[in-house]
This record gives sequence, C-alpha cells and structure tokens, in this order.
Amino acid sequence: MRERVIALVRGHLDGSGLRWAETAPGTFTVTLPGEHKLSTECALVVADHTLQVRAFVARRPDEHAAEVHRWLLQRNLSGYGVAFSLDHHGDIHLTGRLSLEVVTAAELDRLLGEVARVADESFDTIVGTGFRTAIEREWRWRLARGEPTANLAAFEHLRPPG
Repeated sequence: MRERVIALVRGHLDGSGLRWAETAPGTFTVTLPGEHKLSTECALVVADHTLQVRAFVARRPDEHAAEVHRWLLQRNLSGYGVAFSLDHHGDIHLTGRLSLEVVTAAELDRLLGEVARVADESFDTIVGTGFRTAIEREWRWRLARGEPTANLAAFEHLRPPG
C-alpha cells in the first residue's frame, strides 16, 4: 500500500506544475502558490499507514498570541483534512493525516488545495493580529520615507492617520 501511494504522489506532483522534491523515499516537499501568503512550503510523508501533511504558515506571534490561538481554534471547526497546530516554538502549521487506503490523485489534489487555500486565506488575519505593532511601525517608516506601500494593502486598517 505504501509503495502505491508513493508512486501516486510522485505521479501527481510530476503533472501538477508545482515545484517539488523527494527528499527521501516517501518524503516530499512541495511549494504551493498563494496570493496573500505568496508561497506555502508543504511536506508530505507517506508513512506505513498514513499520508501525513505539514505546512508552515507563520512564526510564533509577537503579540496577541491568545487572540491568534483562539481564532485558529475557531477556524479549525471548518475546512477539510487539515487543522492548525503549533510546534514546540509556537510557530503555526497546518497538519493532517489521511489513511493510505483513501489516497487517490483526486484526494491528494483536494488536500493540497485545502492547504494552499487555508494558509492563504488565514495569513492576513494571523499576521495582522500577531504582528500588529511591527506592521504599524512598517507603515510609519515607509510613509515617512516615501517608500512603496503596495504590499501593506491588506493592512490598510493599521495605517497611521494623516
């Protein structure tokens, strides 16, 4: 069963147009594109009984961690196949597991799509809440120097008045 899923993952990634590598037999890294979070690095591990997925979303919040964590837990109530989790540093990941028996090309595509969607849709909320002071500081610095602010557009609500 494991070898079947490894071959399926290789074949699917070959035809996906995504940047990927097999770092060890049955262990894959995949770069998923996004709009808000420009890319999400995702690991797929074909274990003896499960296909495991893990994707880094954001580092440990600098501030308002309880608010970010509450939002992540509420967000875990929806979606498919993945949930937010924290590593031992407090960094935010999406993780999930599927039984090898249910892994098909369509299911793998759905899982990768869900990782990309959830990471991308969640990124501005996580960053805007967990790094609010840093973003406000960045706004002030750019405005004072006449620097471009296009990549701060998602955080217009944090722009200083005037």
